[in-house]
This record gives sequence, structure tokens and C-alpha cells, in this order.
Amino acid sequence: VMVDGMGVGDVGSVVMRDRHRLAEDGMVVIVITLSSWDNAMLAEPEILTRGFIYVKESDDMLDELKRVTRESVEACEEAGVKDWSAIKSRIKTNVSGYLYKTTKRSPMILPLISEV
Repeated sequence: VMVDGMGVGDVGSVVMRDRHRLAEDGMVVIVITLSSWDNAMLAEPEILTRGFIYVKESDDMLDELKRVTRESVEACEEAGVKDWSAIKSRIKTNVSGYLYKTTKRSPMILPLISEV
């Protein structure tokens, strides 16, 4: 069966690029909890890694990732940015820059926002 020139089960170039990136550099998931009232951060960011670093040996780096995340959210808050996609984009840009500068690797960064 062909759909848009691709057989069922075939994957496109974007999917292959993402798979390659995950295989090479892993991923970092950043979970933040924001207030539904004013978008203030209500808890310390939670950092989850897969295929990137061994967490138990990387406490300093995880602390720095939390700091960069907090500063990113605070900068959005000070600028009056309330749009979740803009907040996620700021986190992704800043965390990605920090990680490349310190590790020379570019894991996939997935910011997740939980609203309370």
C-alpha cells in the first residue's frame, strides 16, 4: 500500500534524522511545573536523560541544567511571556547551548510543562 509515495512502514527523512540524533546523542527531558495563575515555577525542574549521560555521576551537570531552566523560565516571566511554546523554545535553546558548550553533544531536548 502506498501513501504519498511511501510504503506502509517506510519512514521519512525527518524520522530517520531524529532516530540518528537520538542514537548519537540521546535525549534530555525537562519537566517544569507552572502555576496556572501566573506561570510562576512551582517546583524544581526535573531532568530525565536517556542515552546521554549517566545521571548518578553527573550531579553537577544536572544542577546546572536546573539552573539554566530556572533562569529561562524567569526570563520569560520577567518579559511577560505566557505562551507555552515560547517558554519551551527558550528552555530548549538555552539548555541546548549549555550542553553543546560543555559536552560538544546535541541531545534532543524535550521540555514538558505541567500546569497546576
